[in-house]
Amino acid sequence: MHQTASTFLEESEKKASDLGHRQTINFNIGKYNTAVKAGKQQFSDLPSARERAKNIKWRAIEHLDNHLEEFEQNFTRRGGKVIWAETTEQVQQEILAICKAKQCKSIVKSKSMATEEVHLNAFLGSNGIECVETDLGEYIQQLDGEPPYHIVTPAMHKSKEDVARLFAEKLGTDPGLTPEQLTLVAREKLRHKYLEAEIGITGANFIIADTGSIAVSENEGNARLTTAFPKTHIVLVGIEKVLPSVTDLALFWPLLATYGTGQQVTAYNSIFSGPRQEGEVDGPEEMYVILMDNGRTNILKDTTARESLYCIRCGSCLNACPVYKNIGGHSYATTYSGPIGAVITPHLQGMDSYMHLSFASSLCGNCTEVCPVRINLHELLLHNRQKAVEENFTSGGEKFAWFVWKQGCNSRKMMNMASGKMKNFLLRRFFAKGWGDKRELPVFAAKSFNQQWKERHKS
Repeated sequence: MHQTASTFLEESEKKASDLGHRQTINFNIGKYNTAVKAGKQQFSDLPSARERAKNIKWRAIEHLDNHLEEFEQNFTRRGGKVIWAETTEQVQQEILAICKAKQCKSIVKSKSMATEEVHLNAFLGSNGIECVETDLGEYIQQLDGEPPYHIVTPAMHKSKEDVARLFAEKLGTDPGLTPEQLTLVAREKLRHKYLEAEIGITGANFIIADTGSIAVSENEGNARLTTAFPKTHIVLVGIEKVLPSVTDLALFWPLLATYGTGQQVTAYNSIFSGPRQEGEVDGPEEMYVILMDNGRTNILKDTTARESLYCIRCGSCLNACPVYKNIGGHSYATTYSGPIGAVITPHLQGMDSYMHLSFASSLCGNCTEVCPVRINLHELLLHNRQKAVEENFTSGGEKFAWFVWKQGCNSRKMMNMASGKMKNFLLRRFFAKGWGDKRELPVFAAKSFNQQWKERHKS
């Protein structure tokens, strides 16, 4: 077993047994479910909206090269600069080069899973550059030295009491502060950072090809501050986020808001089409967009897995997944957790190291049911499992066991050869630890149904 798989099993078992953790997560997801149910009412024909969104993303991904080139042409026409980066190391070095050119010592960042993917904060810190998270959830996680727990709500696993204790420990505040007071404390700390920072970094929810723009959705306004005060704005975005036209936002913004947080539309929706133009009073003097591959073309070339690139990172599949709700986001030890993380991570970071994520699923199909762009997530999990076997990443013992199981299931004669006593012995001999540690093992009858049927009909 690979070390990442072993660690995953250990952490999962701890979290699944932590009743306090499960209570917090189920409480927060319960509030989410109530909000989403109300948010869906804005669509007169939700199934058609989801189908249309899937078709738009299908066309976008099938013609990805053309759309990205179109974006680059339109963005550079307005004075922006586009950088293409294939790997984590290239992303890090490109951003570091910009920082050195600007003699940057301080950066403000608005939530971006892409920057988490390349471990940007730690990298910049090792080069003497402070990178401060400005979204409240990310700021909480940064104070606690933890990665985001969830794609949309990074501190979902923390209660208000947890946050109050954290602020008291790290910032010296009163441990009895209310959520409103804690928010004001964070706001006061962060306001100075916007004025000090030489560079602002954001992600992007969508890349708009026909206008050469990037679209950002948020609820706190921190992305707008991050892009307004610093003289340089860097956008790091995965190449799969492309939409063909700005008019597509009329569908995707409400879908993302509804499935992400249950809103009809997110509080702040911004479109950035380059640096400050002549006659404009705010905005950065320079703007860079880094188009990141980092394994996405591995998914693109797999015609079955390609569908996972339609994802708009709403997080709804995480909230619906019974596995995620029991083991939490940190157990996955990846940037992207839950069903979508289990699908894409083996392609992004290697099937050998992360194939176990695709096996950590009940295959109930709830993730597919709630996906706003109708990605067949449970089928893609099965696809990954098949690839893991075909590429010989499973052990010889496992293959032999499944071979024996298949032979037995295909032959009634072989199944009847083993008595109930023998089957019970084998079950307890080989599955007691892996399956029976936390569960009651089934008990085989002395005779199979087939044998009993034959005996009764003979008489």
